[in-house]
Amino acid sequence: MTRGSHLRGKAAFVGAATFGCGEAPGYTAIEIAAEAGRLAIADAGLKPQDIDGLFICLPADFLSGMTIAEHLGIHPKMTNNSRTGGSAFLTHAEWAMLALDAGLIDYALICYGSNQRTGAGKLVSAQMPSPFEVPYRPNNPVASYALAASRHMYQYGTTSEQLASVAVAARQWANLNPEAFRRGPLSIEDVLATRLVADPLHVADCCLVTDGGAAVVMTRADRAKDLPKTPVSLLGAASATWHMEISQLADVTVSAAQESGQRAYAQAGYGPADIDVVNLYDAFSINTIMFLEDLGFCAKGEGGPFVASGAISPGGSLPVNTNGGGLSFCHPGMYGLYTMVESIRQLRGEAGDRQIAGAKLALAHGNGGTLSSQATCVLGLPETV
Repeated sequence: MTRGSHLRGKAAFVGAATFGCGEAPGYTAIEIAAEAGRLAIADAGLKPQDIDGLFICLPADFLSGMTIAEHLGIHPKMTNNSRTGGSAFLTHAEWAMLALDAGLIDYALICYGSNQRTGAGKLVSAQMPSPFEVPYRPNNPVASYALAASRHMYQYGTTSEQLASVAVAARQWANLNPEAFRRGPLSIEDVLATRLVADPLHVADCCLVTDGGAAVVMTRADRAKDLPKTPVSLLGAASATWHMEISQLADVTVSAAQESGQRAYAQAGYGPADIDVVNLYDAFSINTIMFLEDLGFCAKGEGGPFVASGAISPGGSLPVNTNGGGLSFCHPGMYGLYTMVESIRQLRGEAGDRQIAGAKLALAHGNGGTLSSQATCVLGLPETV
């Protein structure tokens, strides 16, 4: 396949870290984000003062670029706290790649933190109510994803058991991850026995509500080779937005991941068949099914049978959400950054019992809003450039 962009492999991830996943009592969101950032900077063999590009968004701090700079005691040349929901951090990687290539910055930190479990005890959302949907009093965001799931079931014959198999696979991966918040046995029957939140989605079809922070550090490829950890190249990055509210999506079984995925693949010069490990934003079980279809890992409408076959479980043909995902690992409001952290750990061989042997290429995909913003990154070891 022709390598499609001059940007492929020009930037690399050189640090990655998580902090406080699950419960971090006594910490504020900014403290969790800052600690994850410090750990990622140290992982890269750098000091906070080396960071001159800062990318962040927090659940309730709309000026978080300035807040985290002050907290870390750094003076970045560039800050960006644009928000597209859970996909934001993959779009940050896209912008960091451009800024690094242009020579505007040398080291970029992308970080996030939330104390929503111990602080608020519930999902903290910055989404504004829609005048088109409020009259129907939807229990959002779950109601919007339930709508997508219902239509997928009607149109393609997807079943509740197939949705449940996504949660079961996530739990099987989480059982291999000592950092995962929710571990232990989980069967399809267990999932279906949990209460319905918004038909057809049960409690176990829905993401966790946890605390947690994550961070990654990026730099140019020429600098990356001099740092202690194996650099993970950003081969392709693309984002796409088709709507804000689910009521404005023309076909609720298809997301803009179709577009972001194709552009990321074209930039990277690799396709779905080349990917060794996939990390998707699984806020709800229907997400995994839809994104596997939209990103080309199976045909539209075949996601249900594909996940039910065991393909995405440990030992399956396509490792998906190998840390346990938002369904069993953690979900601190916005999960997207964790898809990149887990992809980096897999490619660096740091995933412990869940390590995918010989992994060279990974796909990270983020979702924001109600299937609204989609962002895809293709990552690879240096030899894949």
